[in-house]
Amino acid sequence: MSNLPHDLYTAEQTRELERIVMEQQAISSATLMSRAGTAALEAIRTHCPLARHILIVCGAGNNGGDGFELARQALANDYRISVFQLGDERGMSDETTAARQALLATGTEIQAFTDSLSNADMIVDALFGIGLNREVSGDYALAIDAINQQSKSTPVLALDIPSGIHADSGRALGKPVQASITLSFLGLNTGLFTGDGPSFCGKVIFDSLNVPSSIYSVLTPAARRISLEHVGTALAPRERTAHKGLYGHLLIIGGDHGMSGAARMAAEAGGRVGAGLISVATRRAHSAFFNLTRPELMCHGVEDVGEMEVLLSSANALVVGPGLGQSEWGAALFQKTLEANKPMVVDADALNLLSKNPQHRDNWVLTPHPGEAARLLGCSSKDIQSDRFAAVDELQKRYGGVVVLKGSGTLISNGEAPIRLSTAGNPGMASGGMGDVLTGVIGGLLAQHFPIMDAACVGVTLHGMAADKTAEQDGERGTLAMDLMPHLRKLANLDY
Repeated sequence: MSNLPHDLYTAEQTRELERIVMEQQAISSATLMSRAGTAALEAIRTHCPLARHILIVCGAGNNGGDGFELARQALANDYRISVFQLGDERGMSDETTAARQALLATGTEIQAFTDSLSNADMIVDALFGIGLNREVSGDYALAIDAINQQSKSTPVLALDIPSGIHADSGRALGKPVQASITLSFLGLNTGLFTGDGPSFCGKVIFDSLNVPSSIYSVLTPAARRISLEHVGTALAPRERTAHKGLYGHLLIIGGDHGMSGAARMAAEAGGRVGAGLISVATRRAHSAFFNLTRPELMCHGVEDVGEMEVLLSSANALVVGPGLGQSEWGAALFQKTLEANKPMVVDADALNLLSKNPQHRDNWVLTPHPGEAARLLGCSSKDIQSDRFAAVDELQKRYGGVVVLKGSGTLISNGEAPIRLSTAGNPGMASGGMGDVLTGVIGGLLAQHFPIMDAACVGVTLHGMAADKTAEQDGERGTLAMDLMPHLRKLANLDY
């Protein structure tokens, strides 16, 4: 995705970009449709060079018009084409009607979809585009089923977005098209990169349709993809006179009985991204052996909150939650941590405790997964996943600071547009301890005096990229949280 634009737009914003192009640049909708057809044909040539028979499934909207235009241009370039149409042509826009008529003028038959599709080398989904906002049903659902049946052996190119994916939220509206490649036009949509979107989009490619770059300055994007190239400037090489006092003292608070590993992983992660000193406040039963395998950690057994005073005063950044539990011990330590009023990362059971007594602060980073986010907002995780952008906005308004909503397409919000979105990471991260490592990474950056939004964005990026490096090396399945540590260290030194 390195060559994709970083700015992401809603469907409404994409339509506004199109309006600006047509009104201010005098580029007609028909011209844009013709350029879309050309871009789609070029995508087929580049990504499926052996394809000679293209099957195109068109709807009645402008996405279908792009499909008709692709078919006409493919035919002129000696491809064999088969075109199926759903929807009533009487409701088509003038541009789509013209594209359809131009295709018919070549002598091509446009077939009505019944219940199956013929075989081809390449299938193109031109059913809905970015305008869909309802569950797919009827013949459209049957057509998507037919496309997906063939997608097991035939590559599928989706124009704009796979039909059945909501362009803004990435939510699946029924059963979406399973695309191999998604070609986005004019403006990349937010739903391509979070929610269900990444599961159905395949490889995302982009074409601006040759519009002037100046049009993009008119709108503030809804979201912006982050990468280490953009957020890693704060990870500049250290001065030769550096000493540990310059890079902060991080205190990890957690590790109730049976859960010492969570705090241990968070502590090492904070060190691997450069915190100068790491202390851990945990159960007394753990403190004696906690640092046997990582002696650099300073471990303190705490059974009474009064013992936290000195630890809290000596640290400049805090992590609370990994393995904390929700017993009286955990609740007391959480409350004492809040009283310190220092920059902190709140995760895991600390989030569950927070949901019972909501507070609003400006100096913390909250890192919920969808289940924790649901408890914080008093809804279901399904509600969170149905519109992750709305969820992260509401979390930030209610609790303040910076909110990191974890998941496929992690979202980061400090209440200001655009929301940041990370595409780093993979399904191998679905294992215990991954969240504890992320918490430690962000905490380690806070200890080094990173502003909280920078700490969150850089931390999420380092964490996801480290998981991707691990998967490249040994595969996704079987990835453990501690496998990320050597990669975190290299990435924190901008070695990638």
